[in-house]
Amino acid sequence: MLNRSKMATMSTEVAEVSDQEAVKEAAQALRRSSPQEVLQWGVGRFGNSFTLACSFGLEDVVLVDMLFQLNPEIEIFYLDTDLLFAETHQTRERLSKRYGKHFIRVVPELSLKEQEEDYGETLWKRDPHTCCAIRKVEPLRRFLSDYRAWCTGIRREQSPTRSQAETVEWDEIFQMAKLNPLAHWTIEEVWDYVHKNRVPFNPMHEQMYPSIGCIPCTQQVRPGEDSRAGRWRGMSRTECGLHQHQSGSLAGGK
Repeated sequence: MLNRSKMATMSTEVAEVSDQEAVKEAAQALRRSSPQEVLQWGVGRFGNSFTLACSFGLEDVVLVDMLFQLNPEIEIFYLDTDLLFAETHQTRERLSKRYGKHFIRVVPELSLKEQEEDYGETLWKRDPHTCCAIRKVEPLRRFLSDYRAWCTGIRREQSPTRSQAETVEWDEIFQMAKLNPLAHWTIEEVWDYVHKNRVPFNPMHEQMYPSIGCIPCTQQVRPGEDSRAGRWRGMSRTECGLHQHQSGSLAGGK
């Protein structure tokens, strides 16, 4: 007889294959669907195994509003790197009050002090890849291990590295379904939704900060630059490694 561990592994493998097939079909069927329709498919397919990643950026607050209207019980989480702007935390508090929603805080295993002891000061300047891996990628990996699908605010228009994002795709990094309901939306559509529905948003977005991450690695964007040009400025990096396109090229990252 198979032991429980082997049975659990087999069950997980069967679920992954089934989910991959569902994602393949949905990727075609929902390619031009509205964000609400994409979310509805995700919630209907995965239920409580579906979660939304929220950085409290403009796209994510739109998804919070949409998801709350669809199913207010779906869990929403955020990665707290201990380096977030005060405005980011304030936006979280405003959203929590507006929707009566608790946002799950996901943190790195190492505190900033412990990271400094192990890797030296200001690791983000010397080795941003390792810093992001410690403070973002690994915490996300741990959290997503309990889910079968996650949702992001990625839009194709945001940068060249995101230009191939689909509304529904298979995440090769985390081996699960990934939804990007706003993939085809323009920034004008995002702002229009925010204003029409009076969704709380980070005021930094009105101060030339279209993409907001950690304090040391976020700067204002200059006229004519893409929305992620202010992230890791001066480095050969525009993504943190949370998202990867099927071809292997980066296609996202909050």
